[in-house]
Amino acid sequence: MLKFKRLISFSLFAFCFVNLASAQVRDTLLKPIDTIKTTPIRVVRIDSPKKTTDTAKAKYVNPGKVAARKAVLKSLIIPGWGQLYNNQLLNEKLNAKGEKTGHFWQKTYTLSKVGIIYAGFTLLTLSYIDNDKQYKIFLKEAQFRGLNSGQTENKTLDRYSDSNLLNNLAIFKRNRQIVIFSYFAVYAINVVDAYVAARLNYFNIDDSLSMKITPSLMNNPTAMYGFNATPALKVSLRF
Repeated sequence: MLKFKRLISFSLFAFCFVNLASAQVRDTLLKPIDTIKTTPIRVVRIDSPKKTTDTAKAKYVNPGKVAARKAVLKSLIIPGWGQLYNNQLLNEKLNAKGEKTGHFWQKTYTLSKVGIIYAGFTLLTLSYIDNDKQYKIFLKEAQFRGLNSGQTENKTLDRYSDSNLLNNLAIFKRNRQIVIFSYFAVYAINVVDAYVAARLNYFNIDDSLSMKITPSLMNNPTAMYGFNATPALKVSLRF
């Protein structure tokens, strides 16, 4: 009887334990799975190193070259304009002390070149007109003599023979060509002068520049009688 009671008690305890365990497993299976809380990933942006750009060094601008280019351009457009530009540079030119260095004779010389240029063009124009006129006179006479043998149209040319007439015709034709080439020569000289003068306006010679010439002796290894020194002059420049 006692064994039977113990068996019943053990069976009840086992039954309760199994029911309790099964209930816990069921609750665990039916319980919703919580979302996994993950710590946010912090994205660290690594910027590429900035390219260091070297500041461009200021280039040296030669004022003489700039002025020379402007003077040449002006002279190419209008002869004499470059010389007037150089005269303006003389008015604005200052030395190291801030004093104006454009002297009166420099300005006069610069402006006189403009007059020389146009005087040259004027003389060449007059020469071309005269030679062209004479050329046409002799050409007309030569054509008339060619068509009318032994006759003269212009009585002032009676003293010229046919050969002399043709020679003078060639001379006046050549003179016309020379005048045309002279036009280009004066034009080119006008441009070159404007360029050189503009460059020289910025060629500063300080007051401290000095030159000293002293007598000296130079060694002469080929000298005879043991005298190996030759008289000479020594030139010293101080800046």
